[in-house]
Amino acid sequence: MTVLVTGSRGRVATTLLGLLDSAGIRTRAASKHPADLSPPGGVETVRCDLADPATFDAALAGVDSVFLYADATHAEAFADRARAAGVEHIALLSSSSVLAPDAADNPIAASHLAAERALSAAAAAGAFEATHLRPGAFATNALQWAGALRSGQGPALPHPRTHVDPIHERDVAEAAFAVLTDPRLRGSSYLLTGPESLTFTEQLAIIAEVTGLPAPHTVVTPEEWKESVAGYVPGAFADALLSYWAAHDGRPVPLTRTVEELTGHPARPFATWVADHAASFRP
Repeated sequence: MTVLVTGSRGRVATTLLGLLDSAGIRTRAASKHPADLSPPGGVETVRCDLADPATFDAALAGVDSVFLYADATHAEAFADRARAAGVEHIALLSSSSVLAPDAADNPIAASHLAAERALSAAAAAGAFEATHLRPGAFATNALQWAGALRSGQGPALPHPRTHVDPIHERDVAEAAFAVLTDPRLRGSSYLLTGPESLTFTEQLAIIAEVTGLPAPHTVVTPEEWKESVAGYVPGAFADALLSYWAAHDGRPVPLTRTVEELTGHPARPFATWVADHAASFRP
């Protein structure tokens, strides 16, 4: 079996490459800039730009399964070229946001949903099997606070009591490994969550406890926060985030045991993730 791993510079994909290589599975690491990759020894690299269909055929040649990032730009073309290449299975890294009632119009969810639909349509036509992995909030989102915490100021939060379900990137990678290597798990959609529903302030408290450093925060209005990120967060995305945070302010997130069901172990707690990334929060 040969597995193509797209987006191989990402945290989930990098971890997945290691898991597949350790299991002796032939793996091909794909990226828009393959020269920048440092995969395990013996793992070949290939250029695959999900925004450029001209790169698809060479990347997919001889491939049995694909780990695919959700880029809707040319998802139908990717599905078509995968079918032509004889790919048997595509595992899509989607998002739990596709389950929202407004997913098709939500700028955060829309791309994931469109990619899911493209693959599902191809699978229904008999092209290949499609599996959708739908993680909730990545624990790595907390890294956006790292600079402010290193400065001693802490992040500015418009909804500090918002609940999220932080999931360790390794748990996502191990779930992907499971569905890529066990044919019995193919063809389903899996909602992946961390083991805890935590508010932003609870996450900060855990960061402080694990690192032994202060983890303060300030409270700002939604308007102030949106203005502060205007230089790098498009307005529509900022509005979608604010809407999500407001909807989950003080409301715990429902949790699943899907990580445990797929991998055989419970999802890692946020404290474990912080310990694994503690250096990012230290001056």
